[in-house]
Amino acid sequence: MPDDTSYSARTGDSPVDYVPRRVVSLVPSLTESLFDLDLGNRLIAISDHCTRPTDRARALRRVGGVRQPDIAQIVELGPDLVLLDADINRPADVAALREAGIPVWITGPRTVFDTLNLLWDIMHIFDHAVMVPRVREIERAYDYTQGAARIAEPVRVFAALGCDPWVTVNTNTYTHDLLRVCGGANVFANHAERYPTVTLDAVIAAQPDVILLPGDCPVPESGIERVHRIDGSQLTWYGTRLGYALRDLPGLLMPEGGSA
Repeated sequence: MPDDTSYSARTGDSPVDYVPRRVVSLVPSLTESLFDLDLGNRLIAISDHCTRPTDRARALRRVGGVRQPDIAQIVELGPDLVLLDADINRPADVAALREAGIPVWITGPRTVFDTLNLLWDIMHIFDHAVMVPRVREIERAYDYTQGAARIAEPVRVFAALGCDPWVTVNTNTYTHDLLRVCGGANVFANHAERYPTVTLDAVIAAQPDVILLPGDCPVPESGIERVHRIDGSQLTWYGTRLGYALRDLPGLLMPEGGSA
C-alpha cells in the first residue's frame, strides 16, 4: 500500500512544475476521477467519450473522440495540461499537442497498485488533498480484498471487453491484475497479445468457472452456468472507479454469486 513517504518520493515525476488550473481530459476514467476527487472545476473540456458523472460531464465542452480529438480546438483553448492514456489515445495526437507547446500527462497503469499510486499523484500534482480519506478508503478495500484472495482458491474467469468479436486481456493489463486482486484467475493470461481476439470455442476450451460480460453483450451458448453481466467500466476504468470494482467483483467470483 502506498504510504506518505513513497508518495513524496514520486513528486519529481510530475508532468508539470506548476499546479494545473485549466485541464482537458481525453481519458473517461480520469474525467470521472477528477470529479470524484473534488477537481472537476479544473476541467475546461473533455472528450466525447467522457460520460461520467453524467450531469456534470454534460455541461463541459467537447473536443472530439478519444481517438479523433480536435487538436486545433484543444490548442485554441490553451490548457495548461492535457490528460491522455497510453493505450486509447494515438501517439500522433500526443506529438501534435507537444509540438503546439501543450503539456501532456500520459497515464496507463497496468496494476491495481499502480492505480492507487496514480490517485496519490493526482492529488499531489493538483495540490488538492481534500479527498485523501476517499483514497485511503480505496486502499483499505484493496488490502482487504487482496488478503481474502490470497487465502482462497482462484476462480477461473473469462472477462470479455467486447463480443463482436470477443475481446479479452492477457497478464500485462490493468484488467488482469484487478481480476487477480478480486480472486480471479484470467484464463487468457498467457496469450501473446495484450488485448486478444478469441473465439467462443476457445473460451469454452479454456474452461472458465465464471464469465464476466459487458452489459451490451449477449450471453453465449457455452454451457457455463455462472455468467454475470457487469458495467464494463469496472473492468477497464482505472482511477476512483477502482473502488466500485473492489466492492462488486469479488462477490461475482464467489460460488454463491448470481447469474445473468
